[in-house]
Amino acid sequence: MLKNMFVEEKLRQLHWHHFQRVPQHVLALPWRDWVLDRGSLTKRLMDTSEGDFRVEVFNQHSGIPLPTELEALGLTQRQSCVIREVALICHGKPWVYARSIVPHSTLTGSAKRLAHLGSKPLGAFLFNAPDMERGPLELTQYENLFESEPMTGWGRRSVFYLSDKPLLVCEFFTPRVIEHQPA
Repeated sequence: MLKNMFVEEKLRQLHWHHFQRVPQHVLALPWRDWVLDRGSLTKRLMDTSEGDFRVEVFNQHSGIPLPTELEALGLTQRQSCVIREVALICHGKPWVYARSIVPHSTLTGSAKRLAHLGSKPLGAFLFNAPDMERGPLELTQYENLFESEPMTGWGRRSVFYLSDKPLLVCEFFTPRVIEHQPA
């Protein structure tokens, strides 16, 4: 099990920004190519790592999300949600850290499985769901967000909808994703 945990105080301090069009001076290449890609991150990581990919769950519990997460989900009051934190591992190293917030009210029908994914990737479920829609991306730059791995990088989040029921996916790209760009 990974020891790297999100530093909650750092999560609280993040400022998320929505852009109609992200200026080059805000998000430069090669970050842009990863952060703005609206396809399946799971599939892209699997392809880029030539299959040397796995999901490591380091925290999953029911709890109250951060105020900005509740706001992003359109929840007007504090509600208990499933909070899942994982590392997406390629070539034995975390390339992306992800934090997903799933309101208990979303966990109906086929979405019930979201509470019991274990080490299965959330993206594989979402991008295979026929009723999935994805909201706009919001971006943030982070610094030293992880307890035992100090670094600077970019994050994105978006609300996904399954049968019009929301869940929030936040993905924090480490510099490793840009170090492994194909030539």
